[in-house]
Amino acid sequence: MKLVSVNTGLPSNVTWHGRNVTTGIFKHPVQGRVALRKLNLDGDRQADLSVRTLRLLEGRIAWPGVAHGQLWRKLHRGWLLEDSVHLGDRFSVGSAEVVVTQPRLPCYKLGIRFESDDMVKRFLASGRTGFYFAVIREGEVGAGDEIKVIARDPNGIPVSEITRLYVAKRYGDADVSWVQRALRVAVLPESWKEYFRQRLERIPI
Repeated sequence: MKLVSVNTGLPSNVTWHGRNVTTGIFKHPVQGRVALRKLNLDGDRQADLSVRTLRLLEGRIAWPGVAHGQLWRKLHRGWLLEDSVHLGDRFSVGSAEVVVTQPRLPCYKLGIRFESDDMVKRFLASGRTGFYFAVIREGEVGAGDEIKVIARDPNGIPVSEITRLYVAKRYGDADVSWVQRALRVAVLPESWKEYFRQRLERIPI
């Protein structure tokens, strides 16, 4: 598996439905090697700082009129899909090391990029929502770098499954088991764990 491109961009102000919005959704491929740091790639900034410690790898989808790197994606890889990547999977890429922490849930700013209000729904339906990495070891990355699995969390579940559980209206017994397993994944953010705990508490006994 190889890194297809490294993409960066700075936040910009756009007008959407009559209001001013600051977004970092517009990313463009960069040449050469780029420093991957704990909080960002060199030359990249995010408008939403609540997720700035996470690196995004986005699903490879052929969206009309959109070239590699023109969405939020910062590191774009080949066929590393949401149903084969698990929470807690650790990868080496270039001289850096990263770990999968959570799925990406698209927000309304995706509609800004495509000038379409239904893009969030379409993106979720595609199953290729992408996922976030936390940077364990800083290093340099560049297009063509190999992406290698170096460790897996024994409780890790597929990214696609955790996304399904997040949006599911109700849980069956098998779903409850999956959620309980996900709660044991150390790198899953506390906000996700709290959401799932609340879901479990609402299940009738």
